[in-house]
Amino acid sequence: MTIHAGYLQYEVAFGDWQANANTIRTMLPIVAAADLLVLPELAFSGYDFHDKAELQSLAEPFADGPTRTLLTELAAETSTTLVAGYAESAPEGCYNSSMLVCPDGTAHNYRKIHLFNREQHVFLPGDQAPTVVDTPVGRVGMMICFDWFFPETARCLALAGAQIIAHPSNLVLPWCQQAMFARSLENAVFTITANRIGTEARTDRELTFTGGSQVLGCRGEELAKAPTDAAHAAMAAIEPHDADDKAIAELNDRFGSRRPEMYAQLK
Repeated sequence: MTIHAGYLQYEVAFGDWQANANTIRTMLPIVAAADLLVLPELAFSGYDFHDKAELQSLAEPFADGPTRTLLTELAAETSTTLVAGYAESAPEGCYNSSMLVCPDGTAHNYRKIHLFNREQHVFLPGDQAPTVVDTPVGRVGMMICFDWFFPETARCLALAGAQIIAHPSNLVLPWCQQAMFARSLENAVFTITANRIGTEARTDRELTFTGGSQVLGCRGEELAKAPTDAAHAAMAAIEPHDADDKAIAELNDRFGSRRPEMYAQLK
């Protein structure tokens, strides 16, 4: 089964949910044939919150918030499985989350487990391990931005059967796009990193986001790539079942050749 998988990269307008929704609607026709699309981290709110109170004012519940409603409508209209980052409100606080919505309205949630820098001042860390979702486009796992820095995240998703890793991001460090080559290669999974562009200077710091969204094949090959400083939408034709082949050489397999008994110190 060949599918078309891609990303939307754009400058997120801080605090303006409707403007960001309009941007997404405007860009969707560029990738009208897509079966799977990934949007950035915090795709509807912006990133650099002053404090927990400001975050709470822009956060929304997973079950019935405006982002869930919009993604459900768009997924049904376009027959596309959509993944987007958003600020999730819960009774105990707020999470940096991503939502996967299938064309039939089925939705799944993931809460970022590795919070980057000052995110720790406003967000709660994810409280559940990332899981793999059976979707119309294959088995998809989600991780968010800084999760990339910890190879255990992608490895756990791959061990759980992920063929595709959807990776909403707001990247400011310079290494991720190159490092995702290793995540794809070492796990034999397709990865889709959807980053944003633009600069936020809302607090005592200035953050510039690095663009460079990409689709990588399950051997690390670059299938689609965005510029670092411009809005961009692209997709690539992929065969998700290619990710089921974990062979490295005649006598080596990515999972079969592992020596978990030698990795006890990782715990």
